[in-house]
Amino acid sequence: MIMSGVAEDEASKRRTRYPVPLAVGIGCYVLAAISGLFLLADDFGPALLVPLWIVHGVLLILLVRKLGARESSTYAALFIVAASLMSVYVAAMARDDLTLQQRGKKVTATVLKKWRDPAEGRKNRDYNYALEHQNGTKVPGPAMKTAKDQYGVGQKVTVIEDPQGELRPQTPGQADATGEELGSGAFALAALSAVGWMTWRGSDAARRRDDGKPSAGIRKAYKAVTGNHTTPEEQEEQLREALRTYPADRRGYIKVQPEEYPDLTQRRAARIAWETGLRAEAAGNRGSWRFKETVIEEVPHD
Repeated sequence: MIMSGVAEDEASKRRTRYPVPLAVGIGCYVLAAISGLFLLADDFGPALLVPLWIVHGVLLILLVRKLGARESSTYAALFIVAASLMSVYVAAMARDDLTLQQRGKKVTATVLKKWRDPAEGRKNRDYNYALEHQNGTKVPGPAMKTAKDQYGVGQKVTVIEDPQGELRPQTPGQADATGEELGSGAFALAALSAVGWMTWRGSDAARRRDDGKPSAGIRKAYKAVTGNHTTPEEQEEQLREALRTYPADRRGYIKVQPEEYPDLTQRRAARIAWETGLRAEAAGNRGSWRFKETVIEEVPHD
């Protein structure tokens, strides 16, 4: 038990020594990765970008694990990668709009032809418009697109055209990048928020809450009301006996109530269960401690 306490103290020191600088460093890395991948997205294809995103995800898993909440690090890293990917994707859309605004030219064009995208499952079928200038020349670039049927053949429309013909012509309203900029920023903020959340999850306060160990005052009150004055060593033996003798429920879990072991943490209980060949379940306990040979998410033990 003494060795267990020493191990917990050492783990706590390693976990909380520099949590804020580490979180700030991870946040800066996330922003740098978003910026770098955004710059690369315009010049390189999936052959390079996909491996880079995979490396980005692996690095995030390793970094987030250092914040302390190891059992949730993979999910958090995947969320950060997904949010970063969406931030880059939306930012790329905003870049096209900003580029069109900067080098584009506003003209009045006439709708020469109209057609819809071919049907592809449940994908929305956009409307396409071939445009021509008043002098009969074609508006450069791909066809203009809209989600709804807004223009008819022969109708005049004011658009911003790309003289280089690389970008689609768009109406001034379509070329407004404010929405995309806000969306990209929101996804980046979500990624940073996940870093902050994992920092909190790895803190001692959150660890004590997740361990299920009540405060000293609550433990003292519980012992006074119930008359339970057993020592931690006795509670460990009681838990071992319960794991050996309690019947499993219909899902195969052995369930105990943590208030019956007021001096034990869930991590310590997980260690005791591990010694008997069981694992402690971290998900969906609803106030109980549950043990089984194979679990969905394992509680880390000493």
